[in-house]
Amino acid sequence: MPTPVTTTIAAVVESAGAGFSFAEVGLAEPRPDEVIVRMVAAGICHTDLGVASGALPFPLPGVLGHEGAGVVEAVGAAVTRVVPGDHVLLSFTSCGGCTACRGGHPAYCGQWLPLNLLGGTRADGSHTLTRGDTNIGGHFFGQSSFAHHALVDERSVVKVPTDAPLDLLAPLGCGVMTGTGAVWNVLSPSPGDTLVITGAGAVGLSAVMAARLTPATRVIVVDRVPARLDLARELGATHTIDTRSADLVEAVAEITAGGGGNGVIETTGHVGVLKSALTTLAARGTAVIVGAPAFGVEVPVDVNFMMPGRRVVGLTLGDAETQTLLPVLVELVRSGRLPVDRLVKHYPFEKIGEAVADTLSGDTIKPILRF
Repeated sequence: MPTPVTTTIAAVVESAGAGFSFAEVGLAEPRPDEVIVRMVAAGICHTDLGVASGALPFPLPGVLGHEGAGVVEAVGAAVTRVVPGDHVLLSFTSCGGCTACRGGHPAYCGQWLPLNLLGGTRADGSHTLTRGDTNIGGHFFGQSSFAHHALVDERSVVKVPTDAPLDLLAPLGCGVMTGTGAVWNVLSPSPGDTLVITGAGAVGLSAVMAARLTPATRVIVVDRVPARLDLARELGATHTIDTRSADLVEAVAEITAGGGGNGVIETTGHVGVLKSALTTLAARGTAVIVGAPAFGVEVPVDVNFMMPGRRVVGLTLGDAETQTLLPVLVELVRSGRLPVDRLVKHYPFEKIGEAVADTLSGDTIKPILRF
């Protein structure tokens, strides 16, 4: 086995709101179930930005990034999924042994929060990253891929063909998988169904593309940015609602002749939008909450409104089993049936600050860093 790299350059968040700065960091020696990946590309997700701003708890200083794509450089002694030289996408990690993991729902792993979002360490509390003599937060979604190299859990790795365009496929491991999974794994539209998707960002537009591949006949997209609504129509939306000039609830009622949406996907994380979106549900309809407001936020729901079989479901990462879903998404992208290229803009890794600014301003839907 090649000698693993021991140091690399990473984009470090020093403290909440401080932005990203570059520093040399040390990688721990790979354990038997870990892999060293040389990064080729990494998407930037709003979860990264939420942590960087301090809105989500994660130990800082630390290295974020959870939509990685790259080439395997070294593997631990027990790794069987990949070998050095394999091209891989990176996604979340999970314990592999709990009821949810064994049942094919690793996104609801009993250890999901500490392993992916809150801990900054491996499950046993050991660190994967250092700077000088000091431990820093790492193991973000089992990868911390805002670095030239990442120490990755084997369960975070999905092998892809060597000719697959890694700098296009990187977002499949979170944003695209979340939007498509909301449609396919949760809503599973029946012929003639109506879907309402609030928010035309990367997740919402991924849901639009997924809906186009189902027998749903109406796909209603809600946003405040005209260019994004135009793109939503090009990607498969049959109707759009611009909430600068239209009321969400009234507009959905008009489009559906009062019937409402059989499925609602809320991606904005805005409490007011979520509350309105819930009231557009048809009888026996399901609302999928994807956008995550701050911890502790509550939304009142009229119990009597829910009585006609309406359901509200929270969603993490599309309820995806990554080894099954990600290869399918790769093939759909490569065949042109899932045109993710319409969402992305590429930036050199060194311009991560510019990519973040463009994301926050809304100028870029899905930024992808190239290494």
